[in-house]
Amino acid sequence: MKFAPEYVACVLNENFEDAKELLLSPLIAIHYAHLVMLAAQGIVSAADARALRQALDAISQDEIRRVKYDGTYEDLFFYVERLVIRATGDEVAGRLHTARSRNDIDMTMYRMRQRELILGLLAATFELRRSLLDVVDQHRHTIIAAHTHTQRAQPTTVAHYLLAVIEQLERDGSRLETAYDRTNRSPLGACAITGTGFPIDRQLTSELLGFSGPTGNTYGSIATVDYLLESTSAATVLLAGHGRFVQDLLLWSTAELDYVRFGDGFVQGSSIMPQKRNPVAIEHARAIGSKALGQSMAIVTTVHNTPFGDIVDTEDDLQPLVFAMFRDATRAVRLVAAAMTTAEFDAARLEERAGDGWTTLTELADTLVRDHALPFKTAHAIAGRLVTGRQRDPDRPPAELLADASTELVGAPLAYSEAALAHILSPRYFVEIRRTLGGPAPEETARAATASRRQLEADEAWRSRATNALAQAERTLAERSAAL
Repeated sequence: MKFAPEYVACVLNENFEDAKELLLSPLIAIHYAHLVMLAAQGIVSAADARALRQALDAISQDEIRRVKYDGTYEDLFFYVERLVIRATGDEVAGRLHTARSRNDIDMTMYRMRQRELILGLLAATFELRRSLLDVVDQHRHTIIAAHTHTQRAQPTTVAHYLLAVIEQLERDGSRLETAYDRTNRSPLGACAITGTGFPIDRQLTSELLGFSGPTGNTYGSIATVDYLLESTSAATVLLAGHGRFVQDLLLWSTAELDYVRFGDGFVQGSSIMPQKRNPVAIEHARAIGSKALGQSMAIVTTVHNTPFGDIVDTEDDLQPLVFAMFRDATRAVRLVAAAMTTAEFDAARLEERAGDGWTTLTELADTLVRDHALPFKTAHAIAGRLVTGRQRDPDRPPAELLADASTELVGAPLAYSEAALAHILSPRYFVEIRRTLGGPAPEETARAATASRRQLEADEAWRSRATNALAQAERTLAERSAAL
């Protein structure tokens, strides 16, 4: 078959280059696994199996990666098949393709690569969680002003804020683990779409390729991409949350807020302004993450409204986009993980600023409720009038303004000394009294950090088991094929 030069230039050449980079190793592994199964089931003879295994052994993946596409074959599969034919002849080489199709080979390759991408992104989230937990341990007592609607709202701690980010990353990890479990099923044996009449063993090929089991319905094995969309969706949620955190880091890095300072290895200067210290690594993390998020949207869009069956929209042209998305998502997360190991916070200055703008006024209202059994709405109004009075007469002592406000609203002054009122309104007291589950009190953030470290250890152990299972399957495949 002679392909049109435009088709070669616009499609086949591009797809061949992508396949060499992304899918060559999975393709060769599939050849070996299928061959071992065919021999075990007696579908090919021992002599033919041995000849085919020797032909596969002689293939150099490095040499294939150096090959330039010349248009004399359709894709990487047919190029590798040509090498096997040269080594064994048409008759023996043709036996390797018994009871399979490029359809199930492709879908199996995609899942093999996809599970690696998921594990890679998961590992990056572990790096970020670990670096954030280290910052949490250093800054359980470091108070900062938290914002709502972009306005200073209440005091909290660096640890409390970061633990919220960590919990989000924990949920991201759970979503990725679930996506991995559904991805890690082998379509091999579904053939073109209806399976085969040969007595194949799909469980064996599944185990040899490190899958947790074969997929079910053979039509769905070829047609579905929900496994891919699930992992893409998990990455999308991760990227959206990560981007919000990165945006805060950039805001915190401004001279106006100056909450955090990153190490010299993560900043750049200016070619014209000597004073500049730009947090460009964090900016790059935002840009790369946004790029990955756009790619994830493109993946869903490409799949949307395509036929439920074998279709190129979900295959050669889509897989490089999937790879790029996971690669960029992983880059964005790892970059922030590394930068956070250098993050510096000026605890004394941050605490001093955390009380500006009446950020602790909620605690005054709460105290009035506790001390005087007032309805919270009334206490809220008294605290509000204290602020109004202070704005009207800034030189008058706050305790006097509080007495006046309470007299106006409840008919009697609520007396506090200036020292007691200052303590109630202090950012540190505000934080320390908030011992609610999940709150910012140092003893509570210490408990939460301990729980998060345990969760990180458990998640890392899960990933180790998954990675070890893939490595063990690779060793088993090598042993079984060598024994042919």
